[in-house]
Amino acid sequence: MVFLQGIRAVEDNKKGYGYTHTKQGGQRRKSALFDIIFKNARVLDGTGAPWFRADVAVKDGFIVKVGKVEGEAKQTIDAKEKYLSPGFIDTHSHSDSVLVENPTADSKVMQGVTLEVIGQCGSSAAPRNMGLRKQDDPNEDELPEGTPQWTDMGSYIKVLESQGVSINVAALVGHGTVRRQVMGAERRPATVEEIEKMKNLVRDAMEQGAFGMSTGLVYVPGRFSETGEIIELAKVVAEYGGIYFTHIRNESDRLLEALAEAIEIGNQAKLPVQISHFKAMREPNWHKVPEAIAMVEKAREDGLDITADQYPYIASSTGMSSPLPASAWTGGEGSERLRDPEERKKLLDQLRSRYWDKIVVANLEHPDDQQFIGKSVAEVGEIQGISAEEAALGLLERNRGSVQIVNFAMNEDDVRTIMRLPWVMVGSDGSALNISTATGKPHPRNYGTFVRVLGRYVREYKVLRLEEAVRKMTSLPAMRLGLQDRGILREGMRADLVLFDADTVVDNATYTDPHQYPSGIGYVVVNGMIVVENGEHTGARPGMVLRRRN
Repeated sequence: MVFLQGIRAVEDNKKGYGYTHTKQGGQRRKSALFDIIFKNARVLDGTGAPWFRADVAVKDGFIVKVGKVEGEAKQTIDAKEKYLSPGFIDTHSHSDSVLVENPTADSKVMQGVTLEVIGQCGSSAAPRNMGLRKQDDPNEDELPEGTPQWTDMGSYIKVLESQGVSINVAALVGHGTVRRQVMGAERRPATVEEIEKMKNLVRDAMEQGAFGMSTGLVYVPGRFSETGEIIELAKVVAEYGGIYFTHIRNESDRLLEALAEAIEIGNQAKLPVQISHFKAMREPNWHKVPEAIAMVEKAREDGLDITADQYPYIASSTGMSSPLPASAWTGGEGSERLRDPEERKKLLDQLRSRYWDKIVVANLEHPDDQQFIGKSVAEVGEIQGISAEEAALGLLERNRGSVQIVNFAMNEDDVRTIMRLPWVMVGSDGSALNISTATGKPHPRNYGTFVRVLGRYVREYKVLRLEEAVRKMTSLPAMRLGLQDRGILREGMRADLVLFDADTVVDNATYTDPHQYPSGIGYVVVNGMIVVENGEHTGARPGMVLRRRN
């Protein structure tokens, strides 16, 4: 037995990961004092303080010793010359329904993520209308037959808990999801009665454990809501100590006005605000970033608890329907208006100024359109012999509004400027994918966000110190979520840990070949259990669905 375990350790070393481990075996002996010991690690505690060398011991899901550790462990990991940090927290994730299909959350844990915040951009898994069809709402995932069903936040959480997940989860309730439950995708302000119904749904979600509410004010139906509606719902969230996460109403031409709206909502409802994927889109707006930053910092000086998250890329990704003007919709995304000749002509005129050469098709459903994945909308138009805007509408029609795009619209200097801000954390804006089942050419952020910060922006570009980058991924988001037992590597804290090689850690996912796991992540521990071992997923599902303490 001992001989076979030695063979395994040798074989692990042959893989080139540089990590060695031994497991106790052979004759029966008294139980080990610890579950895991990381020996001689360079410890990054998550606070931004300089790293220090120490052993770290884990027992029963908690960090029980940091320093010189004596005693036996079920597994001892040689961490010499490697960095050990708290697990990374993805403050902006879209894994809601994905976690039901892919509970091992591969693309997230393989880059060191141990907790993700789902229910973003106004779209959440719950509350869920079981009669809602995908053609009525492209954001409503069609789950495989036999998949467990749920109706509210509580039953959704129970589904995740019953099947087990490899990652910790904190859920938000989506404003758009709530609005659809009450009034569908109608393009009008909500009535007083409808707002009361929405408030009740938000209250239910908060009582069942949601950490806050998100909005996606660029998407249907959120784009049809007035500021007052959001304020009323946010007041309910505030009653429970929740947070307002917002994909603001505009990130390009009216960026500053949209940011002002978010600040107003926070001030009026008296609750913390998180600006999602903070950025300025399209070249004519890149100069607005300094003023946008000044607005946030002024609001902070005035007493508003406002922060932001960011992904380290110059391209965004969303549904193709989002760039369409609000006038395109009379109802949901399946509007007949797109097929009305006169209305279609008006819409085409409005779309002619769009940057279609920088918008790339990432994924869609129609079999005849698969050839266009990876091509810009302008290229699709050239292939079909029509204008880019006609090609865009054609894709939307054939795919029932469900077309995912990658949009190259940001400036690298802006990315770096925002990244340096002490109140900006890291959020992928991606989902937990699995290479063996994922399709299309989605944004590489699904696989590479956190390691890209470490490998590119710390090691190569020197934008951040390693300690500061880790703070943005650990203690900063943990504080934002009000978590007192995660985000810092300290005795008594939950054992969510990442062991990585700062010299080799890097994202391998690209825009043309996105389905690639990163390099340099050796071990990932979630609640004291190893989920990634020597760079490979163990299949373990020790994750917890966290509930906000009211």
